[in-house]
Amino acid sequence: MGIVLLIIFWLGWHIGIYAMLKKAGVESAKAIIPIYNTWEVVKLCKISKFWFWLQLIPILGQFVTLWISIIFVMHFKRVSLIHHTLTVFVPFIYLPYLGYSENEKWHGTDALAHYHKSISREWVDAAVFAVVAATLIRTFLFEAYVIPTESMEKTLLVNDFLFVDKVTFGARIPQTPLSFPFVHNTLPGSVTTPSYVKWIQLDYTRLPKIRDIKRNDVVVFNFPAGDTIINLPEFGSKIPYYDVLRSPEFNGDREKLNAQYPILVHPIDKTDNYIKRCVGIPGDIIQVKNSHLWVNGQPAYVADNAQTEYLVETNGKPIPEDYIEDSLGINIAEATADFQPVDGRPNTFKINMTASAAIALNKLPFVKSVNFYEENTVGYTFPNDVVHFPWTIDNFGAIRIPKKGNVIILNDSTIELYRRLICTYEHNSLEKKNGRFVLNGVEATNYTVKQNYYWMMGDNRHRSQDSRFWGFVPETHIVGRSALIWFSYSKSVRWNRLFNLIK
Repeated sequence: MGIVLLIIFWLGWHIGIYAMLKKAGVESAKAIIPIYNTWEVVKLCKISKFWFWLQLIPILGQFVTLWISIIFVMHFKRVSLIHHTLTVFVPFIYLPYLGYSENEKWHGTDALAHYHKSISREWVDAAVFAVVAATLIRTFLFEAYVIPTESMEKTLLVNDFLFVDKVTFGARIPQTPLSFPFVHNTLPGSVTTPSYVKWIQLDYTRLPKIRDIKRNDVVVFNFPAGDTIINLPEFGSKIPYYDVLRSPEFNGDREKLNAQYPILVHPIDKTDNYIKRCVGIPGDIIQVKNSHLWVNGQPAYVADNAQTEYLVETNGKPIPEDYIEDSLGINIAEATADFQPVDGRPNTFKINMTASAAIALNKLPFVKSVNFYEENTVGYTFPNDVVHFPWTIDNFGAIRIPKKGNVIILNDSTIELYRRLICTYEHNSLEKKNGRFVLNGVEATNYTVKQNYYWMMGDNRHRSQDSRFWGFVPETHIVGRSALIWFSYSKSVRWNRLFNLIK
C-alpha cells in the first residue's frame, strides 16, 4: 500500500509539473525530464539557483521541492493557504488540475506584483517552517529523550534528560512517516492512542554512518519485544505481550489472549524506546557467570556507577539512615524494600548499590559480610527453552551474537535461539514438518543471517529488563547514541549532572 501511494504521489507530481510547464511555455523535452524540470521552474519563477541544488540533498531536498512547487503554484495566482495545502498533501491531484484545466492560467511574475501576505499567513508560514525544521532535526540529527526507569542507574538516573545523537550510527529514514509531530508512539495526553497511522510503510533504510556501534556504547533502540503490546497503561512494555502469552494462564494461546485484551501492533520505528549499554557486538560471545559478565572469555567492562544487588549481613545493629543516604547514595524512601530481611534471616538484607558502596559498607564494624546476590530462578530468560537453556539472569549463556553472513544450524537444540530472528526480524516463514524444518516452503538445515545484531544490558543489573529476557537487538531497531545529559531533576534540579557526557 505504501509503495503504491508513493508511486501515485511521484507520477502525479511529475504529470502536473509537466503540464504546468507546458502551459508556461516550456518545450516538452525539458518539461518531462525528472529533476531537470524543477530547474525550469526555478528559472521561470526567478528563484535563486541555490534552491535547485539544495533539493538534491536526501530527505531535506523533498521539502525544498515542495516549497518550489508552492512558489510555482503562486505564479498561477493561487496564493491562498488552501491552494498551498493541496500542493503539499495532494500534488498528484492538484498539480495536474492546474496544468490541464482550461480555467487555470499561467500569469508569471505578474501574479505576485500586488501580493502581500496577511499577518495570519505570516504566522502560519512561520509555524510550518518551525515544525518542518524541528522534525528534520529530531529525525536526522538529534532527539531529546528522558530516562523513565532505573535500569541504567546510577550511570543514568530517572528524569535525566538526554540528547540522542542519530548521526554517528546513521539516522534511519522514518518507516512510518505519517505521525503526529514531536511525539513518539502515543498522542499527547494519552498512553494508549497511537500517534501514527500505518497507511504508508517504508522499507528500512539508514543514512551513511560515521562509525559502527562499539562495545559499551550507551544506545537508544526500539524495544524488540514491543512490536505487539497489550494496549493498557498497566501493560504496554512494562509487562510485555510475549511474557503474558507464555504465562500459565494462556500457555501460548494467542486467540485466547487477543480475545481478552486490546492488542496493538507497532511498526518497528514506533515501538517503545529503550536505553541500555551495548555489551556485545556482532560475533561476540556473551556469558554471565555468578553475576559477572564475560565477553569473549574476558571479564567485561563495568561502568563506574553500575549497580547490582548484594546480600549484606550485620551483627544486628541497624545501618544508620544518614549513612545510607549520604555515603551509599541510596534514597531510603524509594528503596525501603532493599532493607527488609531476606530468607527468614533477620540480620541479612538484599541491597542494590554500586561496587564502591559495597566496599565501603563492608568496612563498617557491625557488618559481617557483603556478597553478590545471585538470582537462581530458571524459566524467565531468553530463549524461554528451559530444556536446552536452563539459564538465569546471573548464570546465563554462553551465547554468540549473530553477525551478518553467519550460518545458523537449524535443529531442536538451537531453534528457539533463532526463531524470532528468522521469522520476525528477517521476515521468513519457518515451520517443522515430519521432524524437519521448512524455511519459506523449502526444507532447510541452516539459515544465513541477513543483518547484524547486538546485546544490550542495563548497568543496574538486577533491575533491568534487557537482552537476558528478550534476546538480540537487530540493527533495524537502533535509534542512536546517547550523548549528553542536558537537564536532570528529582525533587529539584540536579546541577551536578547538567551537560555531562554519557560514558
